[in-house]
Amino acid sequence: MEGESEPLRTKITIGVCVMEKKVKCGSEAFSGPMLQILDRLQAFGEFDIVHFGDKVILEEPIERWPVCDCLIAFYSSGYPLNKAEAYAALRKPFLVNELGQQHLLHDRRAVYERLERFGIAVPKYALVNREYPNQELDYFVEEEDFVEVRGNRFWKPFVEKPVHGDDHSIMIYYPSSAGGGMKELFRKVGNRSSEFHPEVRRVRREGSYIYEEFMPTGGTDVKVYTVGPEYAHAEARKSPVVDGVVMRNPDGKEVRYPVLLTPMEKEMAREVCIAFRQAVCGFDLLRCEGRSYVCDVNGWSFVKNSYKYYDDAACVLRKMFLEAKAPYLSSTIPPNLPWKVNEPVQPSEGLTRQGSGVIGTFGQSEELRCVIAIIRHGDRTPKQKVKLKVTEEKLLNLMLKYNGGRPRAETKLKSAIQLQDLLDATRILVPRTRPGRESDSEAEDIEHAEKLRQVKAVLEEGGHFSGIYRKVQLKPLKWVKVAKDNGEGEEERPTEALMVLKYGGVLTHAGRKQAEELGRYFRNNMYPGEGTGLLRLHSTYRHDLKIYSSDEGRVQMSAAAFAKGLLDLEGQLTPILVSLVSKDSSMLDGLENASTKMEEAKARLNEIITSGTKTVHNNSVPEKPWMVDGAGVPPNAPELLPELVKLTKKVTEQVRLLAKDEIEELAKTSPYDLIPPYDQAKALGKTNIDVDRIAAGLPCGSEGFLLMFARWRKLERDLYNERKERFDIKQIPDVYDSCKYDLLHNAHLNLKGLDELFKVAQLLADGVIPNEYGINPSQKLKIGSKIARRLLGKILIDLRNTREEALSVAELKSNQDNNSAVQNNGREDTDYHSKSHSKVEHTRKGTCTSEKSMDQDDDDDKETKYRLDPKYANVKTPDRHVRTRLYFTSESHIHSLMNVLRYCNLDESLQGEASLVSDNALERLCRTKELDYMSYIVLRLFEDTEVALEDPKRFRIEMTFSRGADLSPLEGNDSEAASLHQEHTLPIMGPERLQEVGSHLTLEMMEKMIRPFAMPAEDFPPPTIPQGFSGYFSKSAAVLERLVNLWPFNKHKNTNAD
Repeated sequence: MEGESEPLRTKITIGVCVMEKKVKCGSEAFSGPMLQILDRLQAFGEFDIVHFGDKVILEEPIERWPVCDCLIAFYSSGYPLNKAEAYAALRKPFLVNELGQQHLLHDRRAVYERLERFGIAVPKYALVNREYPNQELDYFVEEEDFVEVRGNRFWKPFVEKPVHGDDHSIMIYYPSSAGGGMKELFRKVGNRSSEFHPEVRRVRREGSYIYEEFMPTGGTDVKVYTVGPEYAHAEARKSPVVDGVVMRNPDGKEVRYPVLLTPMEKEMAREVCIAFRQAVCGFDLLRCEGRSYVCDVNGWSFVKNSYKYYDDAACVLRKMFLEAKAPYLSSTIPPNLPWKVNEPVQPSEGLTRQGSGVIGTFGQSEELRCVIAIIRHGDRTPKQKVKLKVTEEKLLNLMLKYNGGRPRAETKLKSAIQLQDLLDATRILVPRTRPGRESDSEAEDIEHAEKLRQVKAVLEEGGHFSGIYRKVQLKPLKWVKVAKDNGEGEEERPTEALMVLKYGGVLTHAGRKQAEELGRYFRNNMYPGEGTGLLRLHSTYRHDLKIYSSDEGRVQMSAAAFAKGLLDLEGQLTPILVSLVSKDSSMLDGLENASTKMEEAKARLNEIITSGTKTVHNNSVPEKPWMVDGAGVPPNAPELLPELVKLTKKVTEQVRLLAKDEIEELAKTSPYDLIPPYDQAKALGKTNIDVDRIAAGLPCGSEGFLLMFARWRKLERDLYNERKERFDIKQIPDVYDSCKYDLLHNAHLNLKGLDELFKVAQLLADGVIPNEYGINPSQKLKIGSKIARRLLGKILIDLRNTREEALSVAELKSNQDNNSAVQNNGREDTDYHSKSHSKVEHTRKGTCTSEKSMDQDDDDDKETKYRLDPKYANVKTPDRHVRTRLYFTSESHIHSLMNVLRYCNLDESLQGEASLVSDNALERLCRTKELDYMSYIVLRLFEDTEVALEDPKRFRIEMTFSRGADLSPLEGNDSEAASLHQEHTLPIMGPERLQEVGSHLTLEMMEKMIRPFAMPAEDFPPPTIPQGFSGYFSKSAAVLERLVNLWPFNKHKNTNAD
């Protein structure tokens, strides 16, 4: 067009009508983003910039304000928004951000209403409006673990936000099952952005609030910045909900890294921009299970400390101004930006917290692609169980109350309210007299009374019902028919029930310390190739982390403590647990259908221990001792059993005498005594030793002498039946467990014979525990494959998806290098885009052994992704991306997984193949009797980038394991152990190789050997694809999305749209 070459007759005036504090940033390393962008606009030579200044804005009438063509105006504290609106109505300039809509941003209710009107996803929420403080509302109900607003129930964790947008005091309330408490989020103060309050459980009532469901985002928040509806830039940071500590670089600035938006998120950014009529707009994005939600809209916001963003923003704003006021001019970006000549070099981000070190050796051309670790929980208190038959009407009525009035239905009591009801009933029923007195004259009555006292003591222990470590089952045993209350017919009523109370198994202060320390070890040693270790990878969102835990409280808390050490977090475990740990009981809990086989193994083990006879398995050579039935059982086991019983009796009697005074004191207490105040440390496992209790000669932790005596007396009774003259070898691990616990935590009680008992129990337990999971290698393989079947399947999916992603990136990089010369315009880039996509899709089909596995991986499709945007990141290796999967579980799954890894070649389908584990490692494993607390198995996948894509040797698996905290509490020759023993803990053994140095286990061979025992990918439940996301989650689009996130193949495209 002729007009396109016409010169600008007069410069366009841009009025900057904002408070001065929003333009100037004092002596910061970079001047304010606003000045950076305005300077760039002025450098084009097409604009005059006029700053109104605070004096004019606040004191002068609008008629005397400077006249301008385009106006930049936005609200901040003290800003006269109505006055600015009047000026805009008078002069009618082009508005970058419309002023009337800015009123909406001060009311979160209006923000959410407008987002919903435009079809933008927000978290599920409800409004509670109060006209005056503490107003009681009939539509608002609060219970221990939820609030209900007009029939909509929000289970903890949930978020509570003040309705006023300028009030940044946002609360998150945590469930009792995770320990309870509240975290307050606030605007950054120094180095903190949140504070955890374990004692706060009730919501606020002094104002109006929005309640919304808590969205687990993997500990990361995303902030999106728009410059017009066609441009959006995103940055991620550590979420304040994790530990509240702001991660800063050496200059003191919060560490944020640019991340790529999905196509759907870009559309959301466009809609937010249009809905609020704010061209320059910041908003908060939550990514959760494959969907994205807007949770806050901030209005005018610029990115800090990004020259690339300043360039883009200036170019986009220039285009807007020219189209509004000089449409006859071309808004095409000039080939050389005028301000580029003397631009300073942007400093490199350096993290304050660092880690370094590698484990093992790896080739120079190798890149770590995946770390998979299966980890046992940390040190715990002994697991306990009390069984008693109850006929008391109060307890039977309690059972009916919580099972819906069904007389034959079992009831489980776990919540604080349920357990409080049970405690109230038990306090009334516990006899006020000691055992042996007249009211308890019968032996059966004495035992019943003792068990009721034990139940009461357990329920009162710790000072609060955390919901993690105590649960009660009530199972009806007998019924009678009685007339209904209304006289119409008969109904059944229970007359007797079995009460089963399970408690103990609490993560101790030592367990928490062990888990946190192991997390630190992983951070510094498992991730080679990064100068500052894992934190550098993680903070730049090149680390794809997912943590899974079984349903057990000790396992969940071990996972949270490990995450704390791994990611260098601070503060309480509850927020970390809720933010970062996913429960998967189907994969990491239970024995599946292996119980029958395990009972067979225990029956055969009983024969071996009581008779001392073993048989060689499969005619194997004697030099392979692990092939013998009952390997590890001491030859003198029949002689050790009576000694075990004798020493157990000796220890039990000493504890009985220690408990005597406590039982007498118990008899004096009122049945209506209140539970002591809540104690977070007792509810979730102490973080350190209670020095005062130790000094007073009391047991460590929250266990009193009464419960300690109950623990030992039960072991004594169950270990040997004197009437039948029969040993129960299933009790041997429990005796060993109690010995080890008391030697470590209660050595100050000086129980005579405890060290002797430990030595005998350890000899027997070293034979019993490994053989409970199979009496010989063949049986170990069968049982292990049943227990670990789902976990093995998930591990294979993790490895396959990592390989697929790595191959796709390698293919794309190769194409990018080959086609870089022709990527000069949008058309060529589009052609390249489609060719790369096609070729990568072909590669994926050729390399993935189960094409369906990619879509079946719930982890892959629903999991939140934070991928570094290489265009904006100042990182040397933006392509380096590591997947980490951590699975926290119990002893049974560690043994089962190890048994499959070492004995998989014994399966008929794999005859002739060598074991995945070397003979040297098999021998060491045979000598390793116990996989103790914090024992782990690690699989690391390496990619050799110099090997051809189709060569199986491109991907190598390295397997290591650790025996965990396997030192004896009696160890005297280890100085480190002796030092740690003073703190009631034991060191974790370092990793050991499962392969010979220099061996090369390919991923292809690993898959071949493990696949027969793993749950097939197609049997995993398909991931739920949210409505509107079907295209994003289709096979081709999902692959392409991962590639876009990994490689800057579109870096030569027009940068007006990020």
